Amino acid sequence: MRKKTNDNKTNKYLLVGLSVLCVVLITVSFLGSNLVSPVKQVSGFLITPVQKGINGFGSWLAGLTDNFEDAVTLRAENEELKAKVDSLTAENSQLIQNKEELDRLRELFELDQQYEDYEKVGARIIAKESGNWFQLFTIDKGSSDGIKKDMNVISGSGLVGIVTEVGTNWATVRSIIDDNSSVSAMVSTTSDQCIIAGDLRLLDEGELNLVRLTDSDNKVHVGDKVVTSYISEKFLPGILIGYISELNNDSNNMTKSGYLTPVVDFRHLQEVLVILELKDYVPADSTTAEDGSGIISANTFLAEDQTEQTEEET
Repeated sequence: MRKKTNDNKTNKYLLVGLSVLCVVLITVSFLGSNLVSPVKQVSGFLITPVQKGINGFGSWLAGLTDNFEDAVTLRAENEELKAKVDSLTAENSQLIQNKEELDRLRELFELDQQYEDYEKVGARIIAKESGNWFQLFTIDKGSSDGIKKDMNVISGSGLVGIVTEVGTNWATVRSIIDDNSSVSAMVSTTSDQCIIAGDLRLLDEGELNLVRLTDSDNKVHVGDKVVTSYISEKFLPGILIGYISELNNDSNNMTKSGYLTPVVDFRHLQEVLVILELKDYVPADSTTAEDGSGIISANTFLAEDQTEQTEEET
């Protein structure tokens, strides 16, 4: 009986609560916007900062994600650009090398045309003695290519040297700058004879010894062209050697000596032309052979000049 009475009371309270809720809702409905506006203001005051914080955090998080993606993209692009730069650098270096080789080959072609009366074969230098200068070097052509000992070698704008030893597919060349080299030469404008003697000590100044010049009429001047002489034992005539850079009277007052600037760059030789023709010459005195067993070096010439000077003074 007691339990039934409690259930009735609960139902009454529930009914009263629902009735009050209905009254409140009806009242709110009648009041309309006059009540809603303050509620909105209160909720806006409380909720808006939270929403702003959430939106700001979301924006920061989105920006962080975008930055991360951008960084990954930029890193990939940077690696790609580095690879392209390396590739372009290699290509540029190769183009420069190709251009330099083309210039050298063009120079050889022009030299070939300049001495077109002689048959020639091109060769690359494959070895040389230690040091900065190409005074003694080896080329990649030999007897199988028609090369023989004492054949003349040219490059750049003129005479390089002479073949001293020959193998089947190689040959050794002694250049005119070597201390043991001497070349019978002449001044192209006057045909006055002289000797061009190698001296490695002078090469840092870019010069060679010019000795025993016969210039009795004083017609030879600084800047004149010097070529191989027609009386040379082993060098073909008319090959350009260089230009006179200095000239002085010898102590005997009969000859002159000085210096010559060679036309060939003996520091950067890479390719040469070998003239496939030997000089026809019967020497009157074999004791003064050029670049052979009777080699006359620059030091020998200078020593002889000093001896002559001493004898005169005596």
